[in-house]
Order: sequence, then C-alpha cells, then structure tokens
Amino acid sequence: MSTEPLSKTDDHQGLDAGRPAAFFDVDGTLLQVNSARLWVEDARRRGELGRRDMLKALVWLLRYKLALVELDAILEDVRGYIQGMREDALRERADRWYVEDVRQHLVPQVVEALRWHQAQGHVVALLTAATSYLCAPLAEELGVEHVLCTRLEAEDGVLTGALDRPICYGAGKVVLAERWAEAHDVSLARSFFYTDSYTDLPMLQRVGTRVAVAPDPRLRRWARQEGVKILNLAH
Repeated sequence: MSTEPLSKTDDHQGLDAGRPAAFFDVDGTLLQVNSARLWVEDARRRGELGRRDMLKALVWLLRYKLALVELDAILEDVRGYIQGMREDALRERADRWYVEDVRQHLVPQVVEALRWHQAQGHVVALLTAATSYLCAPLAEELGVEHVLCTRLEAEDGVLTGALDRPICYGAGKVVLAERWAEAHDVSLARSFFYTDSYTDLPMLQRVGTRVAVAPDPRLRRWARQEGVKILNLAH
C-alpha cells in the first residue's frame, strides 16, 4: 500500500496490550457486491426460487443494505429454506458457486490492503455477517487463517435452521471480535477494521484504526465528521 490507513480512536483504548490485527468485512468491502444477492440469483437459475420468491428476497436485501431491517428478521424468514439441508452438500455447492460467481467480484484495492497487512505481520481476520460456507473458500484464496462469521447450526450433518449466537452483525461483531482478540493476544486498540456499512459502527468505534471502504451514505457522513479515512474504489 502506498499510504497507511490511519484514523485513531480515543486514547483510552491505547492501554490495551497485544498484537495488531486487521479485520475485513466481506460484502461491499472485499467483494464489490452483496454475496447474498449472487446466491439468490444462482438459486433462481437452478429453479429453487420462483419469480415471486426472488423478488421478495431482493426486497429483503435492499432493505438490509439501507439498514431498514435487522439481519435477524431476514434470517428468520429464510429459516425454512436452509432447514434440513445437508451441510456437506451445501459446502460443496458453495465452493463451486464461489469459483463460478463470487471471486470475480473481489476488489483489488481492498485485497491489496489485506496483503499489506499480511506483509506487516498483522493478524488478518474476516469479520462478516456472511456464512462460513462463503468465507471458507474466500479465506483459503486470500491466505486468511481467521474467520469470524455467521455460522449455521447443524446436527448429524444436517442444518437445523438455527444459528450460533451472537450473529456476526452490528454489536455482535464486537462481542465475537473481543472474544477472539482475547484468545489470540490481539489488541483491538492497535487493530484495523475495513467496512462499507454503517451497521458496523460499533466495531469501528472499538478498534484503533478505521477505514470506510466505498461507504454507504450514513457511514460516509460519519467518517467525514470523525476524520476517518475513506477508501473510494476505482471502477
């Protein structure tokens, strides 16, 4: 990277001890698109969703992007869709879907930032509301060992429709990041977080260095007010 993405938080967090980490959101940050929309489109092509169901899903995704609905409400609505799926079949399908539909949407500038952190010896982690089935092939491609994400509950290899709590979303990201940081000798005060979404404000306020990546309107306003670095993406 040509410049370091610096934007510090309050000094009281500087008392934390430990190694620096770099956390990366996925949808809208590492990926230029929302992966859930790509999955919905794939399900439509496979004949799993009718036109009405697809339109409903796209409305949900738009409301989610605009922060007009919580992730919990969306996940409750799709519980019936995932319940009863075999986990190994879903994992195999997701791996193929990643190669065919997802990886082409990786954002070079953000991947470059991730590589910069790896070169600095920082601990790099994905921190995302996306599920482990997307994150596994993405993390493998990027050489990222640590993944904090939404995890679907399974019993005897079959999805129950429930999720591990807390969900990796909003304040839940902070809870999961704090647990992970304690277990891995990481200082959040010395750490970085890259995201495009205002819903990630709790985590942005918890780390020492924040980077707003092609931010949504509310995050852009906040970033300008706080003097946070904004990474505008080339198209």
